Amino acid sequence: MLLGLRTVIYHVPDLARAKAWYREALAIEPYFDEPFYVGFNVGGYELGLDPDTSDDPPGGGGTVAYWGVDDLDRSLERLAGAGAAMHAPARDVGGGIRVAAVRDPFGNVIGLIHNPNFRLE
Repeated sequence: MLLGLRTVIYHVPDLARAKAWYREALAIEPYFDEPFYVGFNVGGYELGLDPDTSDDPPGGGGTVAYWGVDDLDRSLERLAGAGAAMHAPARDVGGGIRVAAVRDPFGNVIGLIHNPNFRLE
């Protein structure tokens, strides 16, 4: 049984550069910082950076994890200002829910979702 999103891991070829970029883009410090993995606590969920690209190269693999945001447009502006590229522009998918996605400088797709109906249980 799935219990919900816990961790999203992005594979990055340059851990130091990725850590610096995510630190700026998220405006938070990592809670776990080792040469083999860096973890950020994003609203109780983990965004991990893994420098081992031998099995899983950086970039999109067909699956997008969507991170919840309070203000989709402002979040897109912040990420663009940090150097993210638009992957899928903001769109309304019904029920007041809006989604968008950007690519980090390493090619990973970061999905964003504003869902006023979602309640963490």
